[in-house]
Amino acid sequence: MGMLKEFQDFAVKGNAVDMAVGIIIGGAFGKIVTSLVNDVVMPPIGMLLGKVDFSSLAIALNEKTAIKYGVFLNNILDFVIVAFCIFLVVRQMNRLKLGPPAEPTTKSCPQCLSIIPIKATRCAHCTSALE
Repeated sequence: MGMLKEFQDFAVKGNAVDMAVGIIIGGAFGKIVTSLVNDVVMPPIGMLLGKVDFSSLAIALNEKTAIKYGVFLNNILDFVIVAFCIFLVVRQMNRLKLGPPAEPTTKSCPQCLSIIPIKATRCAHCTSALE
């Protein structure tokens, strides 16, 4: 029974659940970004470059084999867009999480480097006068 309890503690731990939700949402978000790249971003870029469909760009090695560098370019653009979107989301979440910095409540004595209250006028450790 110890192993089952240990597994239950692991499975319902906050970090494991958060990670699972993140993976599921990330998979769904990846499909949205892939559609954005393939269906919205790439057609105008292809038109600007002379009606080029990047996914059809390839170097034929023989009749059955080709290096599909256009698909690779699409995947790179897909990654850059996903990374930028994630950057924006994390940046906003950090702004929401972090409040104003807390006021310091202690300071260091310039003589003995002991930690003392911010309002102290004399060090309790070395009795030097503080400014």
